[in-house]
Amino acid sequence: MSVFNFALLLVNILLLVSGQTLWKIGIAKHGAVNGLGNLLLAMFSPWIIAGICLYVVATVISVYLLSKMPLSLVYPLQALTYVVAVIVAIVVFHEHVSLMRWLGVVIILVGVGFVVK
Repeated sequence: MSVFNFALLLVNILLLVSGQTLWKIGIAKHGAVNGLGNLLLAMFSPWIIAGICLYVVATVISVYLLSKMPLSLVYPLQALTYVVAVIVAIVVFHEHVSLMRWLGVVIILVGVGFVVK
């Protein structure tokens, strides 16, 4: 894997987690979604729209990466989004992460390590 592709993969991971983070902020500001009308209203939140834009950029990067690298490498490495998301959940949203979730994070990291080797 070239350094450029690895850097792009990291950018892709950060964009995916950032998009999800913006969605979480947007829906928290909007309130609970209790029906289709409410969902459509929430979808026009600037936070949700910004998250969608980040996802579009991440998708373009993913397509590029898939043209350069095997799916069996790219997709498992994107599992690192789960690890980064847990860190964001703690830092940004002050969520409590249980021991079982941390165990899941460790399993993901071990799995990614096996994929890279």
